[in-house]
Amino acid sequence: MKPQPVPASTASTVDTASTVDTADASGTVAGPHRDDREADATHMRRAIAVARDALAAGNMPYGAVLVVDGRAVFAAGNEQRSTGDCTAHAETVLVRRARERLGAAITQGATVYASGEPCAMCCGALFWAGVRRVVYAASQAEMARVLGGDLLPVDARSVFAGSAPPVQVDGPLLEAESVAVLEQAARGAQGDRSCGPSPSGSVDVPRVMRPT
Repeated sequence: MKPQPVPASTASTVDTASTVDTADASGTVAGPHRDDREADATHMRRAIAVARDALAAGNMPYGAVLVVDGRAVFAAGNEQRSTGDCTAHAETVLVRRARERLGAAITQGATVYASGEPCAMCCGALFWAGVRRVVYAASQAEMARVLGGDLLPVDARSVFAGSAPPVQVDGPLLEAESVAVLEQAARGAQGDRSCGPSPSGSVDVPRVMRPT
């Protein structure tokens, strides 16, 4: 299937150099600029929506969005079950497909919004792709609490600590909204980490996103 562009009206701008330090219990980001906070929330909600698509396809409930110069240009969901590839986490699929379709330079200096805190493997993929800011919704602790399963207990900040060049890590952001998708997966008995094909098939979650 061909990648599906999102409507231009869903694109928004964000200052990718802005910082996001904390989030309150409602998922509101504490940062210096209202516009930056709103843009972060917009991109993160898109990543969470992609996570829902991945779950509907029978995959693990995770999604990621690539943002370049403040504009969402590509999105991808987890494909572990539909492909049988245990490395097909949302972030690795995002990097592979975006670079294949949009060119290797597209990830350089970019920001990635992930519905779940990236694991050590995904952090490595993002770093080597040149991503310089990562924003996540659900923390690894919440992911483990809701879904259980195998756990590689190394948080994203620890993976990127001391990296050269540095990678900014922000989150959790809108954690409750992402956790709601995880809980939906758990209720549907899809909370395991199997890499086997899903009997429900798959949908074309990776998509080129048309910026305005």
